Amino acid sequence: MHFRHGNRAEDSPSPDGRSLTATAAALAAHLGAVTGADHPGNDPDLLRDVLATAPVAIAVLDEQLRWRHLNAAFSAVTGLRRADLLGRAVETTPFAAARTTLRRVLADGRDREHLTGGPDGAGSPVPPGLRVRYRPLRHAGRTTGVIVVVLDDPDPERERLRELQQARARLALLDAAAERIGTTLDIGTTCAELAAFAVPGLADLATVDVLPPEAEPARPGRDGTRRLHRAAVRAVPELDAALAESARPGESVRHREGSAAARSLATGVAVLAGPGPADACPPGTASLLALPLAARGRLVGLLTLGRSAATPAFTPDEAALLGDLAARAATGIDNARRYTRSQGIALELQRALLSEPGSPHQNLALASRYLPSGSSSVVGGDWYETVRLPFGRTLLAMGDVMGHGVEAAVDMSHYRSALRDIAGMDLPPHRILRQLDNVISANDTARPATCLLVLADPGRARWTLSSAGHLPPALITPDRPTELLRVPTGPPLGTGLGGYEQSTHPLDPGQTLLLYTDGLVERRHEDIDASLARLAALRLPATGDLDDLLDAVLHALVPPPAPAAEDDIALLAARPRAR
Repeated sequence: MHFRHGNRAEDSPSPDGRSLTATAAALAAHLGAVTGADHPGNDPDLLRDVLATAPVAIAVLDEQLRWRHLNAAFSAVTGLRRADLLGRAVETTPFAAARTTLRRVLADGRDREHLTGGPDGAGSPVPPGLRVRYRPLRHAGRTTGVIVVVLDDPDPERERLRELQQARARLALLDAAAERIGTTLDIGTTCAELAAFAVPGLADLATVDVLPPEAEPARPGRDGTRRLHRAAVRAVPELDAALAESARPGESVRHREGSAAARSLATGVAVLAGPGPADACPPGTASLLALPLAARGRLVGLLTLGRSAATPAFTPDEAALLGDLAARAATGIDNARRYTRSQGIALELQRALLSEPGSPHQNLALASRYLPSGSSSVVGGDWYETVRLPFGRTLLAMGDVMGHGVEAAVDMSHYRSALRDIAGMDLPPHRILRQLDNVISANDTARPATCLLVLADPGRARWTLSSAGHLPPALITPDRPTELLRVPTGPPLGTGLGGYEQSTHPLDPGQTLLLYTDGLVERRHEDIDASLARLAALRLPATGDLDDLLDAVLHALVPPPAPAAEDDIALLAARPRAR
């Protein structure tokens, strides 16, 4: 059965063309007729088959008013499970208020009927706006039970009330979903929130499958067996066995051709299914609802919901309502997908640009490291560069473009290129910053950036430093505490204010100078002086491989699980080589 999202499923006519009401009345009469030869208790298979295929909600009580049979439609309308009714006396169930009416049907063999929601329907678990008929079940000329049939009430006012209640339920569901689904721009988190929202409130089992990151979203109507990525699963404890046999988050899944999931993917509409060879419900489930996740006209995944036999089966009205939920969730998943792809492009661009800084002279050893933010996929404008200059000198640069994303990465590329061009003029560090500031401030779309320049001159045994709003470098010397060098600090590049100065510091053998961006030390709600003091208090290895030094810095300062920084981190370590 297929139902388009947002459309209420229409009642299907019976084979002989009569309405559901007429069909229900005829079926009730038929039940009485078929039991004329044998009591229904002696032919349970026949009665069970008739009830199971009936298009309306039907249940049967015996002469002692104990529940003997009910079909799936009856469970769906009343919200009662088979275990809540079968074998129990009517007075011990939610239909206890109808006990007097039922006894009258047994006594005089006459039909009784009431509208739910009215005085005569008090205590009935049937939703308001429906009609409940109690019809005698006859055998050998006497009444041996009661048939309970739930029918639509043709009253337009009650139908309007029912539609109003459905609209309110829809709005309440979507409002709750908006608060709990899509709280981040992470695909995995969004899918997990969707599954948690569905179970146990709406279903007993939920799986969320999305297109692989490299796949392009497709319009509905394509191959329904395409490979998907299992993003989230959720189930009530009773269905743990179903989870054990299904794909786990992170694994690939391909739905079998002809299954409810494959049909939903291929058609772009919700598919209701029950137990059967074609649909193969997961173990422990008796009702399945496959909902395509489509946003902006493109298919991004599939939501599959399951219910056990102890829970009422999905109805067409529920399929429409949950289809609205799936559409809302799909938009959140698509937003996260687009964001992740954009950040992936920026990350690849930044890594490509930072993969190899310029080659220094043989008299200087270098090591560099770049880590994107660990709390999200946000890519910043952190960068570093080295420029080889005449007379054994090497210019070291560390910068941070304000903002995040592709734009920040592109600006970072421009600033590195400008730095190399200006550094070729063999200017001192503070004049290089002045020239960079002029270039960047002349572009109205360029983003401001901090920058630290260090001219390493082992031949003259000195570091020359100048800063444009950047944090001070750390000097690591054997047998001495880590020292944060004092550097004259001017405004960030791009402000057009200029005013940069420089300072010098002795360059001794065995020293290591560490340049870094603010993501290494800054923490939310912490003063920057406290953050820098934490770096200065570290006992870092002053000898050995520079990569080991960078590992030690990250291990000491980046919160676990590493790497999990709140912002991007760029590191550049330089050490003079012994002659």
